[in-house]
Amino acid sequence: MRVLVVGGGGREHALVWALAKSPAIERIYAAPGNPGIGELARCVSISAGDVGGLADFAERESMDLTVVGPEAPLVAGLANELAARGLPVFGPARDGALIEGSKAYARKVCARHGIPGARGADFMDPAKARAYLEELEAPYVVKADGLAAGKGVIIAETLAEAEAAIRACLVDRAFGEAGGRVVIEEHLEGEEVSAIALTDGRTVVALAPSQDHKRVGEGDTGPNTGGMGAYSPVPAVDPDTWRRIETEILQATVAGLRAEGTDYRGVLYAGLMLTADGPKVLEFNCRFGDPETQALIPRVRSDLLELLRACTDGTVGQREVEWDPRPCVTVVAASEGYPGPSPAGLEITGLAEAGLIPDAVVFHAGTSGKDGRVTTAGGRVLAVSALGADLGEARARAYDAIGRIGFEGMHYRRDIGERAMRERASG
Repeated sequence: MRVLVVGGGGREHALVWALAKSPAIERIYAAPGNPGIGELARCVSISAGDVGGLADFAERESMDLTVVGPEAPLVAGLANELAARGLPVFGPARDGALIEGSKAYARKVCARHGIPGARGADFMDPAKARAYLEELEAPYVVKADGLAAGKGVIIAETLAEAEAAIRACLVDRAFGEAGGRVVIEEHLEGEEVSAIALTDGRTVVALAPSQDHKRVGEGDTGPNTGGMGAYSPVPAVDPDTWRRIETEILQATVAGLRAEGTDYRGVLYAGLMLTADGPKVLEFNCRFGDPETQALIPRVRSDLLELLRACTDGTVGQREVEWDPRPCVTVVAASEGYPGPSPAGLEITGLAEAGLIPDAVVFHAGTSGKDGRVTTAGGRVLAVSALGADLGEARARAYDAIGRIGFEGMHYRRDIGERAMRERASG
């Protein structure tokens, strides 16, 4: 089979890494890819946002499957364009992708189908948004409605901070069109968990739970990022809670969308809070999480290609995911200044040395390559994942590997999975 993977980050590197193991693979292409992906696939210079260019390439090269990594091309209708040309695609059409493209829409889906979530409302008028804050208690959650690269969520500790967040979105347009509408929600207390499932529009196959670390600083401090690390599985998710997540959230959402006429195929990602009242939805994504994918994929023993194909042809219910029972820990290395502006073009050293750690793999994210040198491209640069007999060994291997890598201004959190270690020790 000839497969095109759209995207060029750590998530896409992990997907290519797993797809390359399938005996059915003839060739993998990646658009645009990155130097790490280029070791496994043929990279083509087409932006992930170039819907027409991607569809033309997939048609010209007779792709048997296109796997869409990022959310933006799905929201822009890439799956629709490929389907219109008779080309199989893993990823929801535009109407399904709206569940990530509009947080207000996602809230209404939850309300219509009784899916548990935070209390809140959406606004385009700054005065009405500020007035709604009086109905809630601090801290407040203010979200830009549209796509904001994982950075459009503000946790405001005070009323003044919440008002400033509303002003930044609706008046100053800090997030552009994405902030033309804001969603304001109550702040849920508990532990966050990522629930990712594969679906063919009817059947839902949940992957193992994982936990992302969103804040840039250790101890969950500093601004939100796209994710600074993850681990899987999650000790805090017991079997009963996981069954509730599967039935009350993942299956209920796909069934609700189908009842509304949306044939949702691909990945459904639910960011959840484990509250005292049970799991509740914080957000939905229409694609694999990043960096959760880098913590999940090394644990998948099944043929990933067959699983993704089953989502496109309606047979995912006939598949079971075989898991490596060992936990996986992923640590992200970011450029100086991230999640703000960060430099590019800095040489990265130690990649080969990091790859020598047993059961560790380095996934490229924001990297570039020229004349045999790998350099930073800004933002999140690398994700280092490692398996271990237990969470402690997985963490030790991941940190041993990332400790061998270096570039100017490199920073990473040193507490990924630490809370789970404490919970396991105390439990």
